[in-house]
Amino acid sequence: MSAGEFGLDGPRGRVFAGITFDARPGSIIAVEGPSGSGRTCLLLTLTGRMKATAGHALVGGRRLPAQLAAVRRISALAAVPGVTDLEPSLSVAEHLRERVLLQRRFGGSLRALLRPRRERTAAARARVTSALAAAGLDLDELPKGPRTRVRDLERLEALRLSVALALLGGPRLLAADDVDFKLSERDREQAWSLLRSVAASGVTVLAVCSEAPADAVVVRTGTSRGDQQPAGPRRLGGAGDDLDGTSNEEAGDALAETGRA
Repeated sequence: MSAGEFGLDGPRGRVFAGITFDARPGSIIAVEGPSGSGRTCLLLTLTGRMKATAGHALVGGRRLPAQLAAVRRISALAAVPGVTDLEPSLSVAEHLRERVLLQRRFGGSLRALLRPRRERTAAARARVTSALAAAGLDLDELPKGPRTRVRDLERLEALRLSVALALLGGPRLLAADDVDFKLSERDREQAWSLLRSVAASGVTVLAVCSEAPADAVVVRTGTSRGDQQPAGPRRLGGAGDDLDGTSNEEAGDALAETGRA
């Protein structure tokens, strides 16, 4: 994964600019920067969900911004507020079951759909078991096991569930937003340990954070160029206005203008 002078302009000005980096497969790429500096928009752009307006990037040999759909097929989002929010009233098991059905309908081949039901069920169960193990989420340790509601999960447990759901599709790139948000120092270390284990399996990890670990490829927004302007609300789809005074309505306009998938 690499980028050269990668940038994005919205209807109200620059979101991010001058992003340049190079990372090998299985790396952890940490997007670091102040709130409102375009970190989440950069994550969405590098995963093909928004369309860049300057420079270029390569993701698994696919070139951005030309091959947005191809990049979306090999990437998955985890814990991106306003995009991949978990439903608080659903249980962990219901989330997993829903994602399996979606993968079967939209992510599989026609040949897979025609396989006997018993084979499809066994294959789905194996994928779920593998994804949960990779995310370090033990359902038996949850308060009510698989029936535990999302609203009853701790922040780190919710992150693990979101990562497991993303891994069900077998992505080559996993992107997660605000991985250290509202985490204690101990939980923060566990979150990075989780992402390191995912990266060790060969999946490149792109993570937005407030403070990058020492072993990550660090990409900084909002500080590399003096003329770079704040991007707007840090949380997409959140309530209220961001500290820089940009409203959610303005952020929504920017997302629409830049071709969010």
